[in-house]
Amino acid sequence: MSRAVQLTCVAIGGRGVLIDGAPGSGKSSLALALIDRGAVLVGDDGVMVEAQGGRLVAAAHPNTSGKLEVRNLGILDFPVSPPVPVALLVRLDAGAPRFIEQAQDHEVEGVMLPSVALWPESPVLALRAELALSRYGLTFS
Repeated sequence: MSRAVQLTCVAIGGRGVLIDGAPGSGKSSLALALIDRGAVLVGDDGVMVEAQGGRLVAAAHPNTSGKLEVRNLGILDFPVSPPVPVALLVRLDAGAPRFIEQAQDHEVEGVMLPSVALWPESPVLALRAELALSRYGLTFS
């Protein structure tokens, strides 16, 4: 059974990246920057998640499918990814550690996901998110 969660999600190369953070922390801005780098929107500030065969699958929320809030411009339309297995949870956190040895584990709907905290004010936040996915993200065959 799918459940709505208040997270943002983009698909990069067939793998979902969930973006979490406090209101105003830059979840939508990170999604926009990743979209500019080739990602596809799954959902902004609300996605449907469901455990399927040991994986967490994220899909667009039917009420906000294809909508992304772009600060100072409003809510704009974007292409939407089909449902995607989630490979990584990125947490936007001003207190993110400077170095990590490994990703933390975070449970969503009974599925353990690697989780990485990133400093939200970084001018290269999208690149850091992509590197985190490459280094710590789950792979699917």
